[in-house]
Amino acid sequence: MTRRDCLKWMAAAAAAVPASGAAGDSDRETRMKWWHEARFGMFIHWGLYSQLARHEWVMENEGIPVAEYEKLAASFHPNPNAARGWARLAKQAGQKYMVMTTKHHEGFCHFDSKLTGYCAPKQGPGRDLVREFVEAARAEGLRMGFYYSLMDWHHPDGARCATDEQARRRFVDYIHGQIRELLTNYGKIDILWYDVNWPLDVKGWESEKMNEMVFQLQPQIIVNNRNGLPGDFATPEQTIRADARAWESCMTINGSWGYHQADTDWKTPRTIVRNLAECARGAGNYLLNIGPRADGSVPEESARILTATGKWLERNKESIYQSERCSVSRSQFAGFSRKGNTLYMHVYYWPGQTVALGGLMSKVKSARLLATGREVKFEQETYRVRFLGLPEKPPDDPVTVIAIECDSEPRQDMDAVRRERPRREA
Repeated sequence: MTRRDCLKWMAAAAAAVPASGAAGDSDRETRMKWWHEARFGMFIHWGLYSQLARHEWVMENEGIPVAEYEKLAASFHPNPNAARGWARLAKQAGQKYMVMTTKHHEGFCHFDSKLTGYCAPKQGPGRDLVREFVEAARAEGLRMGFYYSLMDWHHPDGARCATDEQARRRFVDYIHGQIRELLTNYGKIDILWYDVNWPLDVKGWESEKMNEMVFQLQPQIIVNNRNGLPGDFATPEQTIRADARAWESCMTINGSWGYHQADTDWKTPRTIVRNLAECARGAGNYLLNIGPRADGSVPEESARILTATGKWLERNKESIYQSERCSVSRSQFAGFSRKGNTLYMHVYYWPGQTVALGGLMSKVKSARLLATGREVKFEQETYRVRFLGLPEKPPDDPVTVIAIECDSEPRQDMDAVRRERPRREA
């Protein structure tokens, strides 16, 4: 089963589940307030696969036997406190929370587990890597969460649990037991990020019971939708797809989640900023992944891209953090976000001295360049507003933001432009 097949399988399974059973409904708004304000987080995919440097699905994609693959656990020797570097980079990048893979599909656990010897303290690292992550995030004042894969390629019952009830009982007890360990041994945890609930359904995983346990152990935690239940937020992957409910777009910084030495398909800082702004427009979050090397070091290109993004956020943070859902969307060269009656126009492709926006129905009161505060002159007509006297070249890199103060919540009606704008008389 490929990654794409798994995503299709999860989507079909989720569609079959009624929108109920999400624990903590009554206090969700309170629990998620910080998350909605944060907008930007760091995802970390790191595991034994990082040593092979050929994608996090290398065990499955290359059909590596379990007995051969598990030998990597003894040779895994990451640098002490590599997580401190991740946390410093996340803070520098303007990310407000971090989510680390505590166990990916390969089955190796970065935490101290009494349920298996296939874990970091009992193998090559000789220490609890999850604890190092938790302490690093807290040291930088960041919220943090645990990614945990339900699918497990190493556990002997990981596949046969679908057809053997005794195997299912053993495997489900193992998974529930590890989740209990994660949410018991590290203090307050902000997010539990399930992944890939193959090969069982909600009933087989006992997902209702799973979430009840999670909220008993961590009353303020938020959980995603990948154990088959709706959870607190949706998780579109490698795409930005706004949802009526809370949502978070998770995405790679190149083409692979885990470290892949041959993958040089890096997103530019402008693409990262553009994606971040698009998530903010839909009141969603952007969880951007790094894939550290086996020693825990971050590839230089990842660090460069995140550092540039963080410098941009220092100047333009007002347009991203605590943003609200924005209905303005139509432009050939810009994206939008909103906070109250202020519309933020993220100009990706600078057109020159005049920037125009069609169909804005709200009255513009003032405009300024967000990074510098410089006033921007404007002329507003019935079907467009033009911002004038701008520099020939973009004044901010990689994206210039114009903050537009309106007399009401910004609203755009392009149908009115098409339908009502006067045509030339025949």
